[in-house]
Formats: sequence, C-alpha cells, structure tokens
Amino acid sequence: MLEVIRILKDANKQTVSGVEIGNSIGVSKTMVWKYVQTLQQRGYLIESIPGNGYVLQAEPDLLYPELITYGLDTNLIGKKIVYYEKVQSTNDVAKEIGSEASDGTVVIAEIQNSGRGRRGCDWCSPKGGIWMSVILKPSIPPSHASRLTLMAGVAVAETLRKVGINASLKWPNDVLVNGKKICGILTEMEAEAESINYIVIGIGINGNMDLESFPEDLRETSTTIKYELGKKIDRISFVQSLLSVLEQEYIKFNTGTFDNILNSWIGLADTLGKHVRLLTPTKMYEGKAIGISEDGGLILEMEDGSKETLISGRCIYV
Repeated sequence: MLEVIRILKDANKQTVSGVEIGNSIGVSKTMVWKYVQTLQQRGYLIESIPGNGYVLQAEPDLLYPELITYGLDTNLIGKKIVYYEKVQSTNDVAKEIGSEASDGTVVIAEIQNSGRGRRGCDWCSPKGGIWMSVILKPSIPPSHASRLTLMAGVAVAETLRKVGINASLKWPNDVLVNGKKICGILTEMEAEAESINYIVIGIGINGNMDLESFPEDLRETSTTIKYELGKKIDRISFVQSLLSVLEQEYIKFNTGTFDNILNSWIGLADTLGKHVRLLTPTKMYEGKAIGISEDGGLILEMEDGSKETLISGRCIYV
C-alpha cells in the first residue's frame, strides 16, 4: 500500500488509472482496488473516477509512517517507523524492541496512555501531540549517555525555531517557550558495564492541542505549538524536519564533535545564569548555574565559591 500512496502523491491530484498503478507495483487492477479501499478506511480521501482511475484528494491528520517517510531526507533516523494509534508509552515499546531494532528506528503514537517524564512522573499525552521515541546505538561508554539528552534538546529547539517559535532549553531535558514547557525528553538505556546496547530517546512535544486538553494543574506551566503560533501545524512536516535535524546532530555526535552540540545547547540555554535548586535522590544543591560539563552535567557555583558538577537531578529555578 505504501507504493500506492507514493504513486498517488506523486501524481499531485491528477488521476492515475488502476492499470497504471498495478503495472508499477506488479499487482492486478483488482488488487489495486482493494488497496484503495483499505487506504480509504484508514482516512485517506481517495476519489474513484469510473473508467478513469484514482485521485488522492487529502491525507489524514495522522502520523502514518508512509506519510513521514515520503520525502524524508534522512539516511538513518526514521527509515524504520513503528506506528501506534494508542500506546501506553513509546519508550516502553522502544525498549521492548531495542535489541533487535536497527539504529535510528522510531516509535511514534497519536496518544500515550501512560507517558512518563523523568523520575517516573506522568507526562500528559493527548491526541494532537507528537509522542515519539528514537532508538540509537552509538559506540560510547554509558557515562556519555546524558550527552544524547542535550543533543535531542538542541534538535527539538532548532526545529521549533524553524517554524517561528523562540524555544530555549532548561537543563537537563526540557524545552521551554517563554518559561513554559512545550517538550520533555526522557533518555533511557540498556547497557553493560563498559558499553551501550541501545539508547531510547523519548521526545514528547505539545503540538496541535488546546491548553484545555491538559489537566488544570499543568495549564499555567505548559504551552503548545498551536497556542504559540495561533494555528495548527502540519505534524508530518514538523516530524520530518525534526528527524532531519536530529540526524544532523547525531552525525556530529558520532564524528566526535560533541563540542559543537554543547555550544549549540549553551546558545539555546535558559538555565545558565539562573539561581537553581537541584534535587538528587540523596542530596539537595543550590547555587548559580554557570556552565555545562563535557559529559552534559550542570556546573553550579555555590555560595562559598566552590563548584559542583551534577550529571542528573531535578532542576528548579529559585
């Protein structure tokens, strides 16, 4: 069916006969008709003109793999996409298939029933957002995994800026617009003592939703692409752009130029220069955020002038 969609999209709303489609993909005219019926059931508006052929009039507002991969200009990330209408968590699915999946595989869903933020917090994931997880298999030690969170943040912020949203980054894993959260990133890994089997980067972006779709306690601290732009975006185009930018950053990462990614993160940073409280499982730190370490840790200057570098924790602006 993917090839049928490609042929109809390439026709640019011109009629294509069933015989022509069938000859192109090596099936009968009857089989083409069955494919078209299935596509219509999936939400594609395909007009059938008796004696003439088929015209694709409109595509569904869904993140179908065949729509994302059509025109996607990546060589790795997104070449394999696993789609769900509804799932508990794309990160959970990605971890289930992570060992066998190829580098760059994407799991994407319309709705998450049990989306997760850092430290097990719930992540509101209604219809209209972009809920996806990317499986990566870099040859790095586990201690460098936090760098990938920064890499993903840069990719999301730069993609948002391309559509006119002035996004910034809050350490370690949030993307903000005017101080409000528009995206959260959750990085999880399967690793041995010295090597990584795979890393899952979960990216949850508040897309074409109204703020009223959020629980009341989140409305003051969250925002969406639709709210910021005053209109809906084409989610397919946005995901294509995000995957493309993410691949460019991943190439930098794999070619040993993390310094470039780090400099980009610093240039987009909302956290640096702020007085913050950082909560870890065992201790609370408070100080001024003055930099990011080579491993992606937050460097704090304490009241006594000493410095602490923290790789993870909950960061609260004071």
